[in-house]
Amino acid sequence: MKSEYKISRIEKSEAEFLLGQYHYLKDISKGFKSGYNYGLYKDRILVGVCIYTGFPVPELVKGMFGLERTDQDGFFELSRLCLDPTVQKQEHNLASWFVSRTIQELRVATTVRSILSYADSDFHQGTVYKACNFVYYGLTDPKSDFWIKQTNGSFIKHSRGKTKGIDGEWRPRSRKHRFVKVFDKSLKIKWKVSIV
Repeated sequence: MKSEYKISRIEKSEAEFLLGQYHYLKDISKGFKSGYNYGLYKDRILVGVCIYTGFPVPELVKGMFGLERTDQDGFFELSRLCLDPTVQKQEHNLASWFVSRTIQELRVATTVRSILSYADSDFHQGTVYKACNFVYYGLTDPKSDFWIKQTNGSFIKHSRGKTKGIDGEWRPRSRKHRFVKVFDKSLKIKWKVSIV
């Protein structure tokens, strides 16, 4: 029963363990961006994490809504969502219930004009976001990342900067499903609605 669960704001350090255990990006669980972090508790044990951060780059707001850099407040990315899989299996629709409640909490805490979330196509299809009435706007454009070859023959992903003269290879990046929820009715999104 959902009444057994409690939601509260948490620190980044509190979210790290659960993300490191269960999130598909567990290898960078400590490098995630923090913002409005919400924890889901059952019997005082953290069983879920939902994190909202600002948009990663101002150009994204401009591309989505045509807004300038001076008009960037109130835009959030649901950047991390993770539940203990054992608990999730026991409770039907727990993820969508959790996301819906955290959105309510976020809107009480601050002005929310729109929320964007990505679902990595290599791992999931965004079923939770559809259940929370996010609108689907198709896949991100194809992109590639440069991977630097190490002396032992392994590769590490190059984060930023020049690649000329560096031994490595370009690899296609997994595309992301884009889901958006708009609260500010004056906003007109430029992306086209798609069908999953």
